[in-house]
Amino acid sequence: MIIQCTACEKKFTVPDAAITANGRLVQCSSCKNQWTQYPIKPKKDLVKQFSPTKNISVKKAKKKKTGPAPYSKEYMQQKWGTSVQEYSLGKGISNKTKNLNKKNKKQKKISTKVIEKPGFGFFNYLITFGVLFTFFVGILSFERTRLSRKFPFLEPYINHFFETIDNFKILILDFYK
Repeated sequence: MIIQCTACEKKFTVPDAAITANGRLVQCSSCKNQWTQYPIKPKKDLVKQFSPTKNISVKKAKKKKTGPAPYSKEYMQQKWGTSVQEYSLGKGISNKTKNLNKKNKKQKKISTKVIEKPGFGFFNYLITFGVLFTFFVGILSFERTRLSRKFPFLEPYINHFFETIDNFKILILDFYK
């Protein structure tokens, strides 16, 4: 039972058997107030207090259907007259279910034509191009001197290419500052 101090309104939990019908002297541990506590009567239902003439029907709990679990052997046998394996293989199917299967196959054919697989995408192409470009620039930078020795006429083109890359690097760094 929960009792409440009459002075400070602090609540306390007390065993039901501790308070007899004659009452008991109790003291608040917070403010030291003393009072006689009588047993608290249980409150009646508010619905019954406000509507004494009306009969309120209480809803009964719905009973769960008893039967085999869905997609179990017993369920398939009861519902379709076949087992799961036979159903998946197309054996033992009634005419009604054969017609349903034909309709489903037609719908599947139609739906596969409508659904398209997504393409590679713009950003995937952009990332791939960036990785390949970085790879080739790294190889060219690594083999720069060897290419200049074997093919001396390519040296101005290689130098111009790396100057251009340096200019782009400076432009990007200035953009972020």
